[in-house]
Parts: sequence; C-alpha cells; structure tokens
Amino acid sequence: MIGRIRGTLVCKQPPDILVDVAGVGYDLQVPMSTLFQLPELGADVTLLTHFVVREDAQLLYGFIDERDRALFRQLVKVSGVGPKLALTILSGMDATEFARCVQRDDLSALVALPGVGKKTAERLLVEMRDKLKNWLGQWAEAGTSVPAAGYVPATDKVADAEGALVALGYKPAEAARMIAAVNDEHSAGSEDLIRRALKAVVSR
Repeated sequence: MIGRIRGTLVCKQPPDILVDVAGVGYDLQVPMSTLFQLPELGADVTLLTHFVVREDAQLLYGFIDERDRALFRQLVKVSGVGPKLALTILSGMDATEFARCVQRDDLSALVALPGVGKKTAERLLVEMRDKLKNWLGQWAEAGTSVPAAGYVPATDKVADAEGALVALGYKPAEAARMIAAVNDEHSAGSEDLIRRALKAVVSR
C-alpha cells in the first residue's frame, strides 16, 4: 500500500494533480482542502495517500493534512459513501468543519454538497457522530490555514474553476452559476473561486 508520496508537483487540474517522483509521474485526486494548500508548480510536495484498487482501476488519493486522510478513510466505510463522494465532502469542508457539522447535526450543510441526499446526510450524522466526538478538540486546537492562490488570467480561472466543480459532481449550469456569484475583482485565481463557491454553498 502506498502511504506517502514525495516529489515535484508538475500539474494541477482540480481535482487531479500529477507528481513526478524520480521520473515516474503519479496521478492523484485531491480534495479542495488539500488543493488550496499545494505549492506552485515545480515545487517539491509531500502528500499522505490512500490507495484504492478496483477491478477496473487503481486510484491514488492525496492529502496534505493527516486529519483529512483520516476522515476520508472513515467516510468510505459509511454505507453509500464511496471515494468520489468522500472527496466531494472534503472539498466542501475540511475535517474540522465536518466534525463541527456533525456535532451540530447540521443536515442542511451536508445536503448542500453534490451527491449527498437527505438519507445519506442522515446516515453520515448518525454513523460519524461517535467516531468524531473525540477528535474535535484536538483538531480545533491545531487549526487549518489556507494560503492565498496565485494570479490566473480571468478567462482561464473561470473555466478551470467551473471544470473543477463539474468534476466534483455539480452540473455545468450549476457550476457556472456558483462561480459567477463569487467572481469579482477580489478573486485571485481559480483556486480562490472554487474555495469561495464551495463555502457559499455550505453556508446557505
């Protein structure tokens, strides 16, 4: 099992990234909570990983934060939640935010995420409550910071942001509306647009 990967970040196309390790390129899928913390292209990066083997594919998921990987591994154990949905959940909220969401029984925040229906959200709240109750304190103390994204030309950043939301499960028209609602002069780049659009959905 691949538990960690270290190499040069050569491509970012949310939610997919490519890391070059001694000449071998590894494709990984990462949640937005990790994407927002990645360095610039060409920089060294170290990611914790979760390896999934299926009959038709071998998939590698990457995480900067151990808390996010731990939550991902717990989420995929919940009935009806696979790796893709777990990635979507962690793109809408990081591990600390999810823990607080469970603590508050915030059904609406979960249902706002694509692919999470009411029954799945209720199942998540019930099954994750006991697993998360002891983690919330230490996670809150650790805190999570999100660095500012670099500048990207306007047309590219909008297209990239919309494409990332579609890859997470949003319909193209819905993704376009979400990005349009947060695209203003304060938008630094596609990653910033994605982060603000996802935050707006969860906070409704």
